[in-house]
Amino acid sequence: MSASAPAMRTYRRSAVFMDTLVTVQAIGNQPETRFDERATAAFGWFQHIEQVCSRFDPASELSRLSARVGAAVPVSPLLYEAVRFALDVARLSDGAFDPTVGHTLMRRGFNRHYLTGQVVDAPDPSPDAPDYRDVRLDAAARTITLQKPLLLDLGAVAKGLAIDLAAKELECFAHAVVEAGGDLHARGRNAAGEPWRVGIRHPRQEDALIAALSVSDMAVCTSGDYERRGPRGDGHHLIDPHSGASVERMASVTVIAPTAMVADALATAAFVLGPTRGLRFLEAQGVDALVYSSTLERYATPGLAGYLQ
Repeated sequence: MSASAPAMRTYRRSAVFMDTLVTVQAIGNQPETRFDERATAAFGWFQHIEQVCSRFDPASELSRLSARVGAAVPVSPLLYEAVRFALDVARLSDGAFDPTVGHTLMRRGFNRHYLTGQVVDAPDPSPDAPDYRDVRLDAAARTITLQKPLLLDLGAVAKGLAIDLAAKELECFAHAVVEAGGDLHARGRNAAGEPWRVGIRHPRQEDALIAALSVSDMAVCTSGDYERRGPRGDGHHLIDPHSGASVERMASVTVIAPTAMVADALATAAFVLGPTRGLRFLEAQGVDALVYSSTLERYATPGLAGYLQ
């Protein structure tokens, strides 16, 4: 009689990075030391991407880039890819998503490092309002040129990128989830052998869900007006780059996409575009989504029904 296969186990670790709780979970029959090793590597990506992409850390690569206006600055592959992707989404959304909104966010009070509480200074902005077209890339030289004084904000790209890179560290497990502040990448199935269940927070009831999804081998990210409120009580961090004001006609946008970086950025763009235009934009990108207006009117792509529980 052959020996039975080792029982499947659930492994789970959590830590705080990027001002949010990050949880790594996997299911398998490998030694726990193997999971610990891969979880440590996964968490390492969140720390590394903060060091590269944070506008709150004066020592980050992004902050150093922002200080060199007019120069073609050689950058790391990671920063180049994050900025390249952000600019692609900016072009696709006609500027509804714009990574050059850093100064606007700072003026609205989003200017404190979450670990130290220190107020972060930045170079004076251009008197002519910059936008994504003022950032130039040279793929061959892997350089970025800021043509005006501006401050890049990669908040809607960096966390998704970290989730994706962390998920790759768990590829030795057929079933795994990396979650950061409600955004996640899920592979395989849960301990019951079913698709992973993902709850969507109710935008107006803190401890309630407004919907639940079943997903496998996909990422799910939500942009909501409840996520980060301004310290002066004058709005949230999801701003319209054209007006500089918080978007008031939306409550939340949840996007299902192959990667968390795509889902996170597209959710932000659709939030700014509004319910109708945002949904059309998401359908054009080939992703599924669930959208709630500020009055909780519900909009969904045709394919969303396949994910709803």
